[in-house]
Amino acid sequence: MKNNNAKTLKRALRDTLPILAGYLVLGVGFGFMLAKAGFETYWALIMSCTMYAGSMQYVGVGLLANAVSVGYAIMMTLLVNIRHVFYGVSLIDKYRDTGWRRFYMIFALTDETYSLVSTTELPEGVDKKNYYFFVSLFDQLYWICGCCLGCFLGNFFDSFNSAGIEYAMTALFVCIFADQWVTSGRKLITKRHISAIVGIASTLLSLVVCNMLGNEYFLIPSMILILVSLILLRPVLDRREGDDNAE
Repeated sequence: MKNNNAKTLKRALRDTLPILAGYLVLGVGFGFMLAKAGFETYWALIMSCTMYAGSMQYVGVGLLANAVSVGYAIMMTLLVNIRHVFYGVSLIDKYRDTGWRRFYMIFALTDETYSLVSTTELPEGVDKKNYYFFVSLFDQLYWICGCCLGCFLGNFFDSFNSAGIEYAMTALFVCIFADQWVTSGRKLITKRHISAIVGIASTLLSLVVCNMLGNEYFLIPSMILILVSLILLRPVLDRREGDDNAE
């Protein structure tokens, strides 16, 4: 049993090392933002332990600094992290019969953790349930280290010019978006790009309308519009998926 646990631990550590590099960079960026907003390092520790929500923590810095209403903060958090609902549904069978670990793994689910848990083929001798737990735990520890390190350095080097560092997460998602767009087809625009086009159009429309109405908070309306549009376009998207499978 101990040998199996050791093998599982080593495999989880090996598989999460690439995530360590990314989480340290993004975590340091968040920590710098938090420090420049006037928060001490222990705030980075508290947020990373209790929120652990990557992009939402970046957004959360602005929410805390600007003291927005609780209702707006709740709505923003729900919309930014709504994708985790779909992640969770697909992991019901994998997380079944994991005992007390299930509650932590549900809390610690991130994009990168989901990618490993849902796609990794494990060899004989590696306990799947423990593997899922260790992956979740290691990933959060990496994120906590990055966030705390960044906040400490941001407070220590208070004269450091951190302008633009708040776009670290934005840059990451832009790169992911560009990669998915390019790999979705050789043509500039195809049926595979419908979801991406809906996202771009909805955001631009919300930005224009909100500016006309004098409302600076365009993100929530844009995300609601994206969600409604994708629901209405579900038949088209399902038909496209069927055509792709037929090919």
